[in-house]
Amino acid sequence: MKTVFTTGEVATICKVSQQTVIRCFDSGKLKGFRVPGSRFRRIPRDNLLEFMRENQIPLDQLDSGKKRILVVDDDLAIVEMFTELFTRDGRFEVRTALTGFDAGLITQDFRPDVMLLDFKLPDINGNVVCERVRSQPDLQHMKIIIMSGVADPDEVAELLKVGADEFIKKPFEIDAVISRIAEALKV
Repeated sequence: MKTVFTTGEVATICKVSQQTVIRCFDSGKLKGFRVPGSRFRRIPRDNLLEFMRENQIPLDQLDSGKKRILVVDDDLAIVEMFTELFTRDGRFEVRTALTGFDAGLITQDFRPDVMLLDFKLPDINGNVVCERVRSQPDLQHMKIIIMSGVADPDEVAELLKVGADEFIKKPFEIDAVISRIAEALKV
């Protein structure tokens, strides 16, 4: 994901002229920095997002076009497998977490479209992660798919009650998981 933009890139994203972007930058309406020793201006992603929100500019042009997936599992082999598969697929941008705590931190910054979440984590279980995510209004769009090999029917019902969109039992068919994610995200 691109983190710093030129004035020309900002103009394309915001569908305005480069001169308009430069005027906004020079007047302080668009925050950023000058490249040392030059007159070039650069705008960090967070500043661009703030500017776009303040001016009701649609954020869809800022996305890479790829859907963002956060894979949360304490089994490194599963994390690596999904990372490789989703990356190779080409439709997804992937981040990973090995604990529920890390999942929460990464979710705040990465804003995934879907979280593939193991139920049994070393620090907090998936239901707690799910509840915390669902308590945040700006993350309501995110799909949460819980995976587990040890959840009983009552636990599955509880997971769906606290906000999980789906449950996948381990062991699973890889192609089926990818298909379910693609279907949930409509990609």
